[in-house]
Amino acid sequence: MGISAKLVMELRAKTGAGMMDCKKALVEKNGDLEAAIVYLREKGISKAAKKASRITSEGSVFVLISDDNKTGVMIEFNSETDFVTKNDEFNNFGENLTKIVLENEVNSVEDLKAIKMAGGASVEETLQTLIAKIGENMSIRRFKKVVSSGFVCSYLHMGGNIGVILALDGEFNDENLVKATDIAMHSAAMAPNYFDKSEVTEEEMAKEREILRNQLIEQGKPEKIIDNILIGKMNKFFEENCLLQQKFVKDDKKTVAEYAGSLKIISADRFKVGDGIEKKEENFAEEVAAQMKG
Repeated sequence: MGISAKLVMELRAKTGAGMMDCKKALVEKNGDLEAAIVYLREKGISKAAKKASRITSEGSVFVLISDDNKTGVMIEFNSETDFVTKNDEFNNFGENLTKIVLENEVNSVEDLKAIKMAGGASVEETLQTLIAKIGENMSIRRFKKVVSSGFVCSYLHMGGNIGVILALDGEFNDENLVKATDIAMHSAAMAPNYFDKSEVTEEEMAKEREILRNQLIEQGKPEKIIDNILIGKMNKFFEENCLLQQKFVKDDKKTVAEYAGSLKIISADRFKVGDGIEKKEENFAEEVAAQMKG
């Protein structure tokens, strides 16, 4: 039978479930609204939907490198609390996500959610079932897939709290792997804002120069020498913020680029769990009371 958009919207309003889930439930129950509500509850979908507004600022970063070391995937999979990161099902799902991205042409998180997993359910459907089972909201925040004609290297820090993935141009051998791992560890520790100084826009540099100029004026530096001082200050800015220009953490007499030598770093991506997500601060007593009220 045909399911009207109005009926789908009514079910969505009552359960908070997604549009496609509501339509599927109505089709399954021949347009019976109450039966569809029960169906969604049985599937755990409406329960999961109630958790969808909760902030997912914890979680883990997962990485996977192909057998030939030419392709790598890094994914940030979030949860509400760090307790969930110790759950085997949470970790198995995160690891499966990296395999799916590695083996498929995936351009966005929405693409990833639509892919069918083993058993026929989509990634999104499997995620909603996992949310209902574990009892916390979870979300696939972002992923990065890199390919290199040389090799790919990754590093996970603090049990998956920070992940780095590098694409490199060079022979895959023990010496280069040590270098690449060192550089990935450096990136995890030093958190560069840019890959190379060439990525800093003219607008950003102008803003930084203006801030530095005002600081020098405030310090009473003569106008005639300020421009010369700014050159050194901007070089320091690049050194602090750009991976290739940063002083290598294990040998500060060299930059990261100098340490890499003939090993060319093509790209470097760094994920820190919850980075940029505004965490909701709650009073613990109020939180417990809210949970007791259901």
